[in-house]
Amino acid sequence: MEKKQRSQRVGLLLTKLLERILPEKWVKRYEIFIYSAGIEFLAIEYLLVSILMAVILGAAVMIVAPLKYGLATLLTVFLGMAFAYPYWRISKKTEEMETNLPDAFFYLASSLRAGISFSEALEDLTTAKFGALTDEFKRVVNEIRRGRSTVEALKAMAVRNRKSPVIYRSLMIIIEALERGAPMSDVLVYVANDVREILRIRKERKASTGMQMMFFIITSGFVGPAIVGIVGKIMYQMIQGPAAADIPTVINILFGFVIIQAIVSGLGIGVIREGKFSAGAKYAVLLVVMAAAVFQGTKLMSIGF
Repeated sequence: MEKKQRSQRVGLLLTKLLERILPEKWVKRYEIFIYSAGIEFLAIEYLLVSILMAVILGAAVMIVAPLKYGLATLLTVFLGMAFAYPYWRISKKTEEMETNLPDAFFYLASSLRAGISFSEALEDLTTAKFGALTDEFKRVVNEIRRGRSTVEALKAMAVRNRKSPVIYRSLMIIIEALERGAPMSDVLVYVANDVREILRIRKERKASTGMQMMFFIITSGFVGPAIVGIVGKIMYQMIQGPAAADIPTVINILFGFVIIQAIVSGLGIGVIREGKFSAGAKYAVLLVVMAAAVFQGTKLMSIGF
């Protein structure tokens, strides 16, 4: 019991320390970020858990491996838990919700045309199978039952999913129509058709840029790192004498170049396929891992002359 109370005090102290260190605006943005990901933690609490996990795993690696690998593990685990995992959850949920959004709006429109109110139509929607979108509407209905207005509950849903311009814009149009008393069945059909057209254009864009994406992946994730790694391997074998002492520095510079090229290519893929740099973050991470593995793998090759 005493150990449990002591650990709670330590956790409370660390939480307060993080609250003092981190800017309040940044914490609020991060709070919305993990709220959108469906993670049931406060922002400070989740950051603290991420830091502690990173420190524990980093220290474990430092015991059996050089310091640089421990530090790399610490940084990777922290970034993975604090940012990559929530981003992955948001991306997965958003993609599923966007796909089901037109059908959900058509379902709502048909319910309204059957003569029921908008709130009743929302409750009816919670019994349909639209995946993550059904869960979101269940949350809206629960908030309405607790006394929140329909408009405010829908606005909260829009905020939770503002990472998706399609969902956010659609919900804001519906909210405005509700406030102005517009014919909701017609509005819902219009928005559903608009969303379906946007998704169709997005699919066509991804299909038409598939070859460019493969080119970036092959060149920056495999061919480029392999060539640069082989050049470094040859330098080790050919350069002798005092000049050989500078080779590790050159190798590190080449490795840095490979990583930078992978990051830039990943961001470029995001711009080509989705029209924004932020969408390229996931591709950049993939290419960095591929490039680093290929570059380090060339050290195991045996090159003879």
